[in-house]
Amino acid sequence: MQHAFQISRKIEYGTRAMLFLASLPDGITTSFREIARQMDIPEEFLAKILKTLVKSKLVKSVRGSHGGYSLAVPASHVTFLDVIEAVEGPISVNVCTEKDHGGCHFTGSCTMFSVWTLGQERMLEVYRSTRLDKLAMRSLTHRSPLVRLGPVPEAR
Repeated sequence: MQHAFQISRKIEYGTRAMLFLASLPDGITTSFREIARQMDIPEEFLAKILKTLVKSKLVKSVRGSHGGYSLAVPASHVTFLDVIEAVEGPISVNVCTEKDHGGCHFTGSCTMFSVWTLGQERMLEVYRSTRLDKLAMRSLTHRSPLVRLGPVPEAR
C-alpha cells in the first residue's frame, strides 16, 4: 500500500547506492553487482538508477573488465537532495508548491498554502544539509575486487 509522503524505491535505492559508493576509498571503482549485493538492490533496477546518476554527473562509470562505478564528485559535496533530484527530479509535497502552483487557482487565497510551503522548505532543508560523507557506510566489507583508477598515491 502506497502511503502519502513515502519515499519511492528509486530514491531509497539511489541513496543506498550513493552511500555505498561514498564508503569506497578515493579512486576506487566497484561493480554494480557488488553494490546490488551489498545494498540489497535488484540488479535490473540498480542498473537504471546508476545510468541516471551517471547522466547527472554524480557517478562515473568505467567500462571494461576492470570497470565499475565510483563517485564523480567528493562525498562531502553531494547532498541527499542532489541524489533525490537526480533520480526523481524536483520534489514537491503538493502541486501548489510547484513553480506554477500546479495550475491551482486557489493559491492566492488558500489558507493551506503557507503550511504546504513551510513543510516543503523544512523537508528540503534536511535533505540539503545531509551530505554523503557524514553517512558513508565505512564498516562495509567489499567482497569483489576493487579497482584503483589512475596512479597509486605516493606514500609520505
